[in-house]
Amino acid sequence: ADFNYGADEYDAEGNEEPKALPEGSETMPYIDESPTMSPQLSARGQESGDGVSPTPTDGLGTGGERDAGKGLEMRKLVLSGFLASEEIYINQLEALLLPMKPLKATATTSQPVLTLQQIETIFYKIQDIYEIHKEFYDSLCPKVQQWDSNVTMGHLFQKLASQLGVYKAFVDNYKIALETAEKCSQSNYQFQKISEELKVKGPKDSKESHTSVTMEALLYKPIDRVTRSTLVLHDLLKHTPADHPDYPLLQDALRISQNFLSSINEDIDPRRTAVTTPKGEVSQRGGQCLGTGKHQQYDCKWYVPLADLVFPSPEESEHCPQVHVIPDHELEDMKMKISAIKSEVQKEKANKGQSRAIERLKKKMFENEFWLLLNSPAIPFRIHNRNGKSYLFLLSSDYERSEWREAIQKLQKKDLQAFVLSSVELQVLTGSCFKLRTVHNIPVTSNKDDDESPGLYGFLHVIVHSAKGFKQSANLYCTLEVDSFGYFVSKAKTRVFRDTTEPQWNEEFEIELEGSQSLRILCYEKCYDKTKLNKDNNEIVDKIMGKGQIQLDPQAVQTKNWHMDVIEMNGIKVEFSMKFTSRDMSLKRTPSKKQTGVFGVKISVVTKRERSKVPYIVRQCIEEVEKRGIEEVGIYRISGVATDIQALKAVFDANNKDILVMLSDMDINAIAGTLKLYFRELPEPLLTDRLYPAFMEGIALSDPAAKENCMMHLLRSLPDPNLITFLFLLEHLKRVAEKEPINKMSLHNLATVFGPTLLRPSEGESKAHLTLASDIWSHDVMAQVQVLLYYLQHPPISFTELKRNTLYFSTDV
Repeated sequence: ADFNYGADEYDAEGNEEPKALPEGSETMPYIDESPTMSPQLSARGQESGDGVSPTPTDGLGTGGERDAGKGLEMRKLVLSGFLASEEIYINQLEALLLPMKPLKATATTSQPVLTLQQIETIFYKIQDIYEIHKEFYDSLCPKVQQWDSNVTMGHLFQKLASQLGVYKAFVDNYKIALETAEKCSQSNYQFQKISEELKVKGPKDSKESHTSVTMEALLYKPIDRVTRSTLVLHDLLKHTPADHPDYPLLQDALRISQNFLSSINEDIDPRRTAVTTPKGEVSQRGGQCLGTGKHQQYDCKWYVPLADLVFPSPEESEHCPQVHVIPDHELEDMKMKISAIKSEVQKEKANKGQSRAIERLKKKMFENEFWLLLNSPAIPFRIHNRNGKSYLFLLSSDYERSEWREAIQKLQKKDLQAFVLSSVELQVLTGSCFKLRTVHNIPVTSNKDDDESPGLYGFLHVIVHSAKGFKQSANLYCTLEVDSFGYFVSKAKTRVFRDTTEPQWNEEFEIELEGSQSLRILCYEKCYDKTKLNKDNNEIVDKIMGKGQIQLDPQAVQTKNWHMDVIEMNGIKVEFSMKFTSRDMSLKRTPSKKQTGVFGVKISVVTKRERSKVPYIVRQCIEEVEKRGIEEVGIYRISGVATDIQALKAVFDANNKDILVMLSDMDINAIAGTLKLYFRELPEPLLTDRLYPAFMEGIALSDPAAKENCMMHLLRSLPDPNLITFLFLLEHLKRVAEKEPINKMSLHNLATVFGPTLLRPSEGESKAHLTLASDIWSHDVMAQVQVLLYYLQHPPISFTELKRNTLYFSTDV
């Protein structure tokens, strides 16, 4: 008998050949799920003689078929035909896998044919599909060969159906696999030869030992196969008596298969009707998903029904496992890379560069942003199954952890039941997840169109005024978070206001923005209970009283005036004001009109007046930080209260006798902020305007010896007060970095904070360098950070040694 399982030729020997696609049509086929009748109707088909098979063949729809023995014989014929085609399918998958190993072996050599990433894309999930079908074939073959009327094999089809999820991932990747294979063929002759002639083994009984098939044709086979398996199940059910032990198992397998096909085809034009419809296109799912290229793919690793999920109290929960945190300097390095690539993209566009080069840069930028997004989160969020197992998520901010907890607790208020899903039902569920993308709009900048605002670069000044709406007195404080390179980071924290229902903080913060689009405010109740504090470092035990978020609209924020606003959170109202200074505005160094103070006055004037080698303000601030701030988490990075910094500035400018008393009482972040402000407000940078271009050229040298000569010569070229102050600050910053395990401030972090402060040119000089605000970040700031980092990583530099040690080198830098 010749069983046609679809529009294409497909017979008992399994000789199949898909029809050529119409010219100009998309290469992406639809997956056919016809016939679409429910499994329950299959039994009625047997009684009434209705043809359930989509393509009933001659002599199979007669009354004689109702005879049970004949029906079981037909079962054997259906299975024999399917088994033969399964053998060919396995041989096709084997042929596809054959070049994969040698290609992988060359990928790590100096002359790779393809990169590992290209190999992964082209052969995505083929190995998994092959293993599933090989196991199925090896189990089914002996049952068909040693046939008797009582043989059962429904469990094999049920297992095969339960593993269909792997096809979902294959289908989602299919289009990009074809595109990658095509591009690689065009650019690599070796791969072109491989992909044009893949040798497929013939069936055991066939005279042909091998046939040549192209890689493109073989990549289509798994897509074709899903439909065929479903159609075979229809025919098997038709020829299986309702009281046969296989019947319910085949019914279940068919239900799963149809659900699966429906999930894949839900976006296809509903006008498609029968098996003979020309091949259409499975619509591309939801644009870009982080790091997965053009298709969103989700693999379900485990799940906990909401009914079984519990949150233990801090007292009940065991110690949080140590979270492996990526060092800050690696994260900062990646930010630098992303910024550099953004600059290259802008340059290419300005020079009307090749679109291929721009696409390549964008792809690289996207990969880097994806890495940053995966490796930045370090705040643990644990959920527990009632059965005892717990799972750990890493989130980037406490705000997100609170959102997760609230969303879960809200859903749990409904009357939920525990349940178990089959793997395919899970796959259908995860396949629907792309619809939920809008729930968390992650502000990864490369996802945005070029015309859209990439966010704000510069400084956001925020005053947290007060809060109302608390039911009872508590110890209250607020934290501020902004998004940076696609994830949120905590940037500032108010002091704790004790035992009150109406805290009045009135504290101002200056927050640096790196392409930021949102500001979040969280309100906490401070926990002083010692028993709750001995948790993992990242576990915040203070209770969140409320949280809120606002978008940073460039038009609304970029005015010189303060903009007042209120965030409402759980019945609590937090009042705050903000204003924004763009990076080009903040680059201005404005000399002070009165030369009697220290801020905005040349460093040589101050040291001469004080008869000191290092300005008094620098010495005092550094001494205080080393005395009680060297172990403070985020020292120099966390913003101090602006009003405190302004008060210290006024006291230093007036040379007030109470300076030391005031310093000892002041919050350490305000003192650190005062030191940074002093260097930022110098009329010219500590490393001087004159030498700035030379520092930029010196740091770009590739040869280590040439770089060393140049960078040391530049230090010698600085005026003495500048050089001595710089070396004094350098040694202090190295001592701060020695405490990195405690204060989380690496040399790289400190260079990021101080580089622009010490090198950024004054207004007249900087005009030549200014373009876009984001370009300033990309080009100049990156180089400024690298200059300071070079000196921070250098062995100790002595002023006297430096002056004495004059080497032979070119002064023409």
